[in-house]
Amino acid sequence: MPGYDRAEACVIACAEAFRGDGEILASPIGLIPVIAVRLARQTFEPLLLVTDGEACVVEGTWPVATSSASIQAPGTPVPGPVESWLPYRAVLDVVRRGDRHVMMTPSQIDAFGNANISAIGNHAKPTAQLLGARGAPGNTVSHSTSYWVPRHSPRVFVPKVDLIAGVGWDSAAKAGPAATRYMRLRRVVSNLASFDWDPGSRRMRLLSVHPGVTVDEVVAATGFDLVIGDEVPATRAPTAEELHLVREVIDPYGARYREVPG
Repeated sequence: MPGYDRAEACVIACAEAFRGDGEILASPIGLIPVIAVRLARQTFEPLLLVTDGEACVVEGTWPVATSSASIQAPGTPVPGPVESWLPYRAVLDVVRRGDRHVMMTPSQIDAFGNANISAIGNHAKPTAQLLGARGAPGNTVSHSTSYWVPRHSPRVFVPKVDLIAGVGWDSAAKAGPAATRYMRLRRVVSNLASFDWDPGSRRMRLLSVHPGVTVDEVVAATGFDLVIGDEVPATRAPTAEELHLVREVIDPYGARYREVPG
């Protein structure tokens, strides 16, 4: 095993999803995506716009706190100087312009990137009610969208989602140019591996596997056929600086292990 663990590999894979974004709003959902965005902004993507979780875009980085009280503890770093005000209504303008990259967590996702965060089972009488479609349709056809899956299994990576909330490549093609013009599905990162989509078939493609994971394990945990090359590399290892930032600055409390146990 290398000198880093699975959770830290997931942070790196999620951070890599934002490489090359430049000056856009990064909207991570979930602990590891939040750690990843703060890491990316502190290292290779310094122009990313990051919010304080409420209504301000701020500079610098600060810990992912284990509780709301811990961020207030004496000596604990807090968000840096405010760069701009970003109330919720302004986010809608950012979405419309396409100046955003969101990383959401699907309850189901299929080979073409259709994602379900709404309900499991028949929509008229679901077996489980989830968040609802919320902003997923607009996100996926308006700007860059990636996904984070903390528990990779055939129940999440399914042949067909029960309800399309986030639009996949095949669904967008059926809807026409209004859906495909600005659509940019970028990356899927799970606790096992990292994926994108094959440019030709638009099916999900295995990019890398995390430490200790084999290609066969990924295939067995996926409910559809993946596009797999002759050689699948390991997920990029973190640098010494990145490990320091994750362990000592951004997540000194080990919150990342809530999503990917050590």
